[in-house]
Amino acid sequence: MKKVAFLTLTMLLWFCYGSVSQAGQSSSDLSAAWKIIRSKQFVDLTHAFEPGIPHWKGFADETREPVFSYAKDGFLVHLYTHVGQWGTHVDPPAHFVAGLRTIEQISPKEMILPLVVLDVHESVEKNADYSVTLSDVKAWESRHGKIPAGAFVAMRTDWSKRWPNAAAMANKDAGGISHYPGWSLDVLKYLYEDCKITASGHETTDTDPGIATSKDDYSLESYILHQNHFQIELLANLDKVPEYGALAIVTFPNVKAGSGFPARVFAILP
Repeated sequence: MKKVAFLTLTMLLWFCYGSVSQAGQSSSDLSAAWKIIRSKQFVDLTHAFEPGIPHWKGFADETREPVFSYAKDGFLVHLYTHVGQWGTHVDPPAHFVAGLRTIEQISPKEMILPLVVLDVHESVEKNADYSVTLSDVKAWESRHGKIPAGAFVAMRTDWSKRWPNAAAMANKDAGGISHYPGWSLDVLKYLYEDCKITASGHETTDTDPGIATSKDDYSLESYILHQNHFQIELLANLDKVPEYGALAIVTFPNVKAGSGFPARVFAILP
């Protein structure tokens, strides 16, 4: 399957650049590639944010107020007050590690990436505390080949379907312990150290499973950020994209010395 995808990509590039060159235009002209891309289906992987949305337990809610209005001023401007890690957001390395990269130090070349989706939603349906395993990864690779270097790897749990119900997202038991899925250290080490992926993301509020975060254990998020890589939290609509073959466009504002900020992530389907 992966070989077919690469063959298709090669043919696409030949068509874009070969046909453009034959038409007498510069081989560096990307207009043909743009025509192909804009014909594809785009899927937004981002929740719209607003006051009252699910968020980490230590954060205050967003507030917003109009500072200019249509009636008084002829135009509308709001003052937004929220933490950087609000809604679907980016966690740069500096979020946990002093001296590592802040938002503006993440290159734009790290924002257009092959999308890999590890689909474990059926396991999560049976066990809300499920953590993705190496067996899940190897099963993906048996279908598509080795996870490519530079990929954006998203874990599909369908937890985002609980949005925007904060109680359902937290899924606490009578003792106040949250039960939601998460990553595992062996999978993250394989992805970042062996496969050399660029970034990862998930649908929950945290990298670590709810049982861990209920004990203030964020060791898995710490692992990713200590690798000087970034992650995206609170993704949406992963059930609408394929396991492999799409592109992930992972964008966020260019915040000087930024420790986190809302992101806009979308997929371009093959």
